Amino acid sequence: MSLEAHLETTRVAYDVHRVRKDFPILSRKVQGKPLVYLDNAATSQKPASVLKAIREYYESYNANIHRGVHALSIQATEAYESVRRRIQEFVGAREAREVVFVRGTTEGINLVAQTFARRRMREGDEILISGLEHHSNIVPWQILCEQSGAKLRVIPLNDAGELMLDEYEALLTQRTRIVALGHVSNALGTINPVKQMIAAAHRKDIPVLIDGAQAVPHLRVDIQDLDAEFYVFSGHKMFGPTGIGCVVGKAALLEEMPPYQGGGDMIKSVSFEKTVYNDIPYKFEAGTPNIAGVMGLGAAVEYLTAVDHLALEAYEHELLEYATQAVSAIDGVRIIGTAAKKTGVLSFIVNDVHPHDVGTILDREGIAVRTGHHCAQPVMQRFGVPATIRASLALYNTSGEIDALVRGLHKVKEVFG
Repeated sequence: MSLEAHLETTRVAYDVHRVRKDFPILSRKVQGKPLVYLDNAATSQKPASVLKAIREYYESYNANIHRGVHALSIQATEAYESVRRRIQEFVGAREAREVVFVRGTTEGINLVAQTFARRRMREGDEILISGLEHHSNIVPWQILCEQSGAKLRVIPLNDAGELMLDEYEALLTQRTRIVALGHVSNALGTINPVKQMIAAAHRKDIPVLIDGAQAVPHLRVDIQDLDAEFYVFSGHKMFGPTGIGCVVGKAALLEEMPPYQGGGDMIKSVSFEKTVYNDIPYKFEAGTPNIAGVMGLGAAVEYLTAVDHLALEAYEHELLEYATQAVSAIDGVRIIGTAAKKTGVLSFIVNDVHPHDVGTILDREGIAVRTGHHCAQPVMQRFGVPATIRASLALYNTSGEIDALVRGLHKVKEVFG
């Protein structure tokens, strides 16, 4: 069966054209052309249900939470906490109190670094990350190394953009205090074998943090099955609003960790002599939170929960295969990152054309891609390129949009000879 026939078979189970109707922005034009949005690894578009949830909060029950006895505050508090329970179910956390709301993956990693990991670090200890990481899973650990005298160790990549697991096992030593890994690479789309890697770390009693920002929109995540100590992700990558995300941590560890920030709502009592901190997760949620963002995140989780994940994963796999074949067939185009297991990302260069120039010409055709180092400069250095063009897919993208990308790349070649 041809690739196109495979894709058509998948469409029977997954109706992408119906899905697209849920996203208002996809009907707009850019530069007079239909929008082709292929920048989903940077941020995803939002379905109407998410926009409605945010608007309804502000229009119908806008009030601060946990602090009022009036009707609006009670309604807002109940809605806010119901989202926490919804997320618990969505990612398979053991308890709702293991879900901590933060601004996003970046803040979540910093929280774990400065509360859980910092107390464990001594000079000469080691923090193990991978060569695939986003800057947000590099810089917080570098800061911690500067603070503690610990050393940062890095799991190397092979030429396909896959982690070298034998090297990983060798890097797990009695000095390793924490492993921090991305579930899916934002720059290359590589799906790391995190369950296997978590188990290897646990055999040496080493805790693990997983950056799930790029995984949650595409894969079914079961945190209990993975068994990581911490799993972090962002709302805006998974069709929710910006400025909201979650740290899901094992309750026993969260209880031991000191607060990340001080202020209102993270306390039980305050006097000038002593402050008694609140229970988890509230101990980590100082001040007035992004209540509207939580409402939007809850709607995004509801939206993703309603999707047939087996059909979605099959559809996205076929679409990525289609895109890979179509783009790599263009003379002078080279794919960066050819892992056997990938999701949602096609990163490539066009010979003798700077990625920013490619992105500019594609934009004139209404095509949104990301160009640059994708906050993953060590990945670019590993492959000897300063930047790539990244087309990243989501549940609303189509083979027709891939065809538009291919036409746009042919136009790039025409312009630059």
